[in-house]
Amino acid sequence: MTTDTAAPPPQAQQHEFQTETRQLLKLMIHSLYSNKEIFLRELVSNASDAADKLRFLSIQNPVLLDGDADLGVDLVVDTAAGTLTIRDNGVGMSRQDLVDNLGTIARSGTKAFMEQLSADGKKDAQLIGQFGVGFYSAFIVADRVTVTSRKAGETEAHVWESTGEGSYSLEPAEKATRGTYITLHLREDEKEFLESGRLSHLVRKYSDHIGLPVRLKVDEAEVETLNKAAALWTRPKSELTDDDYTGFYTHLSHDPGRPLTWAHQRVEGNLSYISLLYIPSTAPFDLWDRDKARGLQLYVKRVFIMDHGAELLPSYLRFVKGLVDSDDLPLNVSRELLQGNRNVEKLKSALAKRVLDLLDDMAKNKPDDYAKFYEIFGAVLKEGLVEDQANRERIAKLCRFDSTASVDGAKVSLADYVARMPEGQTKIYYVTADSLAAARAVPHVEGFRKKGWEVLLLSDRIDEWVVMHLNEFDGKRLESCAAGGADLESDIATPEKEKVETEFAPLLERIGKSLGSKIESAKLSSRLVESPACLVIGDFGFSRRLEKILKQAGQAAPAMPPVLEINPEHPLVERLKTAGDAEFDDLAAHLYDQSVLAEGGQLDDPAAFVRRLNALILSGSRPAAEASRIIVD
Repeated sequence: MTTDTAAPPPQAQQHEFQTETRQLLKLMIHSLYSNKEIFLRELVSNASDAADKLRFLSIQNPVLLDGDADLGVDLVVDTAAGTLTIRDNGVGMSRQDLVDNLGTIARSGTKAFMEQLSADGKKDAQLIGQFGVGFYSAFIVADRVTVTSRKAGETEAHVWESTGEGSYSLEPAEKATRGTYITLHLREDEKEFLESGRLSHLVRKYSDHIGLPVRLKVDEAEVETLNKAAALWTRPKSELTDDDYTGFYTHLSHDPGRPLTWAHQRVEGNLSYISLLYIPSTAPFDLWDRDKARGLQLYVKRVFIMDHGAELLPSYLRFVKGLVDSDDLPLNVSRELLQGNRNVEKLKSALAKRVLDLLDDMAKNKPDDYAKFYEIFGAVLKEGLVEDQANRERIAKLCRFDSTASVDGAKVSLADYVARMPEGQTKIYYVTADSLAAARAVPHVEGFRKKGWEVLLLSDRIDEWVVMHLNEFDGKRLESCAAGGADLESDIATPEKEKVETEFAPLLERIGKSLGSKIESAKLSSRLVESPACLVIGDFGFSRRLEKILKQAGQAAPAMPPVLEINPEHPLVERLKTAGDAEFDDLAAHLYDQSVLAEGGQLDDPAAFVRRLNALILSGSRPAAEASRIIVD
């Protein structure tokens, strides 16, 4: 690497830090002091990124290398001056880059970083890189930081300097070559970071996996190359330890947690590539941000191409971290070329299957880890049941659900459900609701619970779409407990059933007339045990919850009135038989509204429901019609 010196002229311009940046610097200096060594990890990582970016840009514009393709990072110790300089010959920064990258921080990133902080200093230090604020860790050990940089392809250089207080200076500088020099003017009590042994240990601890040399120079005399300087994923698995893999994961993802598992694979043949895929143990704060750039890092023939190759994995596997190094893509590949490229499609399919293999293995051999994974990412994985028809059966086997048979809150697989099905049960039954508690309490489940038939309790928002696409599993059809066909009529013998239906026919007709267009019809129910009534959807109707979700999204669901099923053994239904017209209409409307509320719906007229409820309560001490008149008056 070529060396040069900076000679900044006088009259530096002073600039105020953005408010969020000042807050962050104060936090770095005072709150993360106990984890000060991480500054070197972050600065070396940034230098490596600068080299990767230059490699990528030079594919189409080789002039940017300017005859110097020997990329690397130098740690330069000046014992007399008490400084440590991290030098790279990567892409470098222009004046505007220095302002944008060092003078300001995206408000959203800063705010999110602050919100993630805890009392655990070690964990907080790990978060730094995740939010793009790694440079500022330099102020943990330095009372002044000087950055001299020249952007590749440009002739001008600039020097940025700050004490980490309220402002920074920026002025032109002399620099003969591209790249960035970050000089830390170490505090008196931080001179340990001038010691060769200390620096060697930290580089091997945090940066051994970086694919370019990290060299140590003491007073400009080169001592040694500190790291292996070979991309970790290109090294044989037999050479790598768990610590190597987890260290690289931290560098790659900036995730403070240890990954649950990983897979390192080299494939040769019609499609040749190396993949290193990780399953995280924590979810990123922006997992549900659809505008967030995600995906695997893409390398082609060891050259970094892009940071977020979303085309390399389907969206429902967006929680996977890692990289792919392909031998079968052109070096000038772009996002546009990735889309629709046959090799990319093959690669995407192979990587998706590899991730599912990894999850399969974890579910079978590390059930506790898989339970943790599913608790965090299960709702995302279920999106694959909607999006990935080719792998739907595999994904269905990996999904876990709450159920009426769950023990201590443990989720069940569909295979477990089918294995427990008693004789006579031919379908897999489920119910959807806004919460697990609501799903357990819906009236539709009562008869199934009494009969000993297990019911899946689905409360994730995605579940409404899941059951529209996952029609069966292992030859067993999935059916909602709230569907018209999901009844338990075999509980009633045919002669008794005919007698009951004949007896209640006038009442059912009267209820239908009273409620009018609110319902399609009224019928007797064999699924109710404790509740007086429930609403049942037709075979092609939308659940009330799905209607609610569509309405919130500004979409209108087709108007399909439900069937009101009543429990012939409930006292309120018995009371309907002898009620006068006014009381009958109130009771019928009350049963309807009560059924809406029981499945988490919203009433069109809550005040009318309260009036009828009060009348019903008061009717216990006086005639119902009189009570109703009292409330109305």
